[in-house]
Amino acid sequence: MLKEISYKPFGEKAILIEWEAKISTVILDDIINFKTKISFGKKDELDDCIVGYHSLTLVYKENIKDISLEIESLKAISILENIKNSEVRYIWDIPVCYDLQFGIDLEEMSKVKKISIEEIIKYHTQHEYTVYFIGFLPGFLYLGGLNKSLYMDRKATPRLEVFEGAVAIGGNQTGVYPFKSPGGWNIIGKTPVLFFNKKNSSPCFAKPGDKIRFNSVSLEEFKNLEEEIVEEGYVPVKEIIYD
Repeated sequence: MLKEISYKPFGEKAILIEWEAKISTVILDDIINFKTKISFGKKDELDDCIVGYHSLTLVYKENIKDISLEIESLKAISILENIKNSEVRYIWDIPVCYDLQFGIDLEEMSKVKKISIEEIIKYHTQHEYTVYFIGFLPGFLYLGGLNKSLYMDRKATPRLEVFEGAVAIGGNQTGVYPFKSPGGWNIIGKTPVLFFNKKNSSPCFAKPGDKIRFNSVSLEEFKNLEEEIVEEGYVPVKEIIYD
């Protein structure tokens, strides 16, 4: 059973709702169900609903006049019956090239973890990862489910520039840099897939509750996929998740 959630004012136009402070798919499902119910009940009042690992931030269009009254309203919504199948979730297949020209930290990681590069690739591609939330960059997916053998501390000195599409590991998480940015995660490969494309109606194709599968591709396959993406003829393969 989930522990009681808390409600806090977050400035004049937002409320922070918090669950138990741990990474859990059970908590994520509860957050998504609550978000769906709130979106139906208060869609005209809200600018945004932001999902975190164990939180949901509601951003209102106007200043909240009576915080206590609004929190009671949210509590009433929380006990309503869940809205089933309201939002389709997908598993996305993401091709990754682990060639050493992209996996620039693979050799160091192999030495530190005392496992071969082949084992790193095997462990990284054999799991489905849950999308918990999006940030610190637009399109940067925080993914849960990394094999413990691949846990690797972030770099003491972050790089000033990490290339777009870099697939990396930081602590107990893995993720993809959606565009060039500073970063301190350990880079193990590159995907040609655009994780943030402002030309699309939904710039980020994935959402909290979706899953990601990484598939190893050769350097030649990577280059072919990259050409398809430039020509806007490639989209990630997806399957519907049936809960």
